Amino acid sequence: MTVAQTSSLPLAGGVDSPQASGGGFALASPTPGPSCERAGRSLLDLKADFPGMAGDWAYLDTAATAQKPQAVIDAIARCYGPDYATVHRGVYERSATMTLRFEAARAAVARFIGAATDEIVFVRGATEGINLVAQSWGQRLNAGDRILISALEHHSNIVPWQMLRDRTGIIIDVAPLTADGRIDEAALIAMIRPETRLVAIAHVSNVLGGVADVRRLADAAHAAGALLLVDGCQAAPRLALDVAALDCDFYVMSGHKLYGPTGIGVLWARAEILDSMPPWQGGGAMIETVTFEATSYAPPPGRFEAGTPHIEGVIGLAAAIDYVTGIGIERIHAHEAALVKQARAALSGLNSIHLLGPEDSAGILSFTMAGVHPHDIGTILDDAGVAIRAGHHCAQPLMGVLGVPATARASFGLYNSAEDVDRLVAGLTRVTRIFGITK
Repeated sequence: MTVAQTSSLPLAGGVDSPQASGGGFALASPTPGPSCERAGRSLLDLKADFPGMAGDWAYLDTAATAQKPQAVIDAIARCYGPDYATVHRGVYERSATMTLRFEAARAAVARFIGAATDEIVFVRGATEGINLVAQSWGQRLNAGDRILISALEHHSNIVPWQMLRDRTGIIIDVAPLTADGRIDEAALIAMIRPETRLVAIAHVSNVLGGVADVRRLADAAHAAGALLLVDGCQAAPRLALDVAALDCDFYVMSGHKLYGPTGIGVLWARAEILDSMPPWQGGGAMIETVTFEATSYAPPPGRFEAGTPHIEGVIGLAAAIDYVTGIGIERIHAHEAALVKQARAALSGLNSIHLLGPEDSAGILSFTMAGVHPHDIGTILDDAGVAIRAGHHCAQPLMGVLGVPATARASFGLYNSAEDVDRLVAGLTRVTRIFGITK
């Protein structure tokens, strides 16, 4: 891997800080918020909106899970409190109202990614979304069919296909990376064969932060008669999404990385594809009629949402979408790019640090330090009040490609500041002193 230098993405301008909306479904009304000035340029200053960011520490693990704004916490509390009732079943007023809110949340997700409302399936997270595709759509695959992934995929975009392979005899192909840690798209396209039925890739790598050209890969897959599935967990919090423009066939994302609650995620698929897929779980809510002899199933998306749904998770996800939309995805991306640029510039001055991934990585910076295990880096940084991730990041095959057992990863969110980067650099300088490393 090459040592990256700096990003060329611009800094963000000042931004309004959205407040909690009444039900977490309409866009929040922004009110002016302060900006954090550094070197004459402004960054977002939204830390006060996040109770989990209180205290003297720098949270740099947003790629694992994002802290939650008060607006999301309030929406979940209202859902569990004065608004609580089940959905889709009750004829009494509160249940009917909650059903309307639940389905309004589905519509909010659809708007967020440029989709139709009936193409949005609520799942526990992106992991479940990919498993749903593997278990349901995957039933049409036979021995000798091929699925093409890349070398930087999260385990969630590897293991479900291996399980499908073990059941059906399909073949999994793995595309290589470029020298700076992106998917080698030219090589991937060259690997698409007549037997390839699906290409499955990360929109943004959770380790290296590289952004894939989804439309380019969609065009190549479709030209060969294959479909494209995109893992959008790291893209949804920082990139403007339009699945129609991307022209992919499946898109998955998790709520908890998008400043929403855990246990909720989204599978989007084209309506005609969803309509052709059998249910993958049976139970209440996903049926039309049931007799002891036979069952007929509801149309999508209900067909894939068996049982009582994660009501408060859906409500919280809608509130999170309201929050980030009120700020502006483009502003969030530019803010994080500015922090990555600052961190890369500072860390490139430490000879012991080896930066991984492309220069314009999206909100994520992975690195190693000569002679120091990432777990030791993480422990010493924690003592200095800096929280990073250390390990294989659910991407063990990628670690093998990089030739390391693990990496240290600092990942930024809309609540981070230039001072958080300063604390990271100071903490890593302390690591060099403790291990007697010449900077």
